[in-house]
Amino acid sequence: MTAPRPASGPRRLLSECSGSPPFRPPSATLLYGGGLRLAECLRLRVKDHDFARGQMCVRAGKGRKDRYAPLPISAEPPTKQQIERVARLHARDLRDGEGCAPLPYALAHKFGPAEAHALEWQWLFPSSQRSVDPRNGEILRHHLHPSLPQRAIRHAARRAKIEKRVTTHTFRHSFATHLLDGGADLRVVQELLGHSDLQTTQRYTHVSAGRLRAVLAATHPRAKGNP
Repeated sequence: MTAPRPASGPRRLLSECSGSPPFRPPSATLLYGGGLRLAECLRLRVKDHDFARGQMCVRAGKGRKDRYAPLPISAEPPTKQQIERVARLHARDLRDGEGCAPLPYALAHKFGPAEAHALEWQWLFPSSQRSVDPRNGEILRHHLHPSLPQRAIRHAARRAKIEKRVTTHTFRHSFATHLLDGGADLRVVQELLGHSDLQTTQRYTHVSAGRLRAVLAATHPRAKGNP
């Protein structure tokens, strides 16, 4: 699976996000390069990344469905660096007698508490603070709160001098639009986005003004300067 190449707008925004902790690459790059929803990105675990195959597992997306999304080549180095940061943070938590991560579904009962303390189940984007799980009183480290990347994106858009309204979902919208502009099959894009209904994906099939100008210049005799 190949992620789309960033157009000028997303490229400017990604560049500004690079200096916006806590929402720095690879988080912004994964949203655009993988077409992820913000919640899906924040729920990524260390174990969800397959660098050999260039893909990541999106667990319990919309509709509680798992799917695979492309892992952009440009995101591999910063993702590996992020995993190293998570490993250091996790080692510190373990030394303090903590280091538990909430396991999905019923895996906590299936595997037991030892699995919940494994590095592979830790969040890729953990919170800076530990908290108490109200279900069992366990002290754990949850993933980042969605408000942090949302705020960082707004600040990055202002620095990039992008006047249109920009949210974290803008990356996912751009992912779909640029794939379709590049000739990707609509059903392939549907699978990558995790849409159950093709009509939902068809919202992205509008033709951009730039695409119209390019087709006109390539095909219309007047645009080519012919009489």
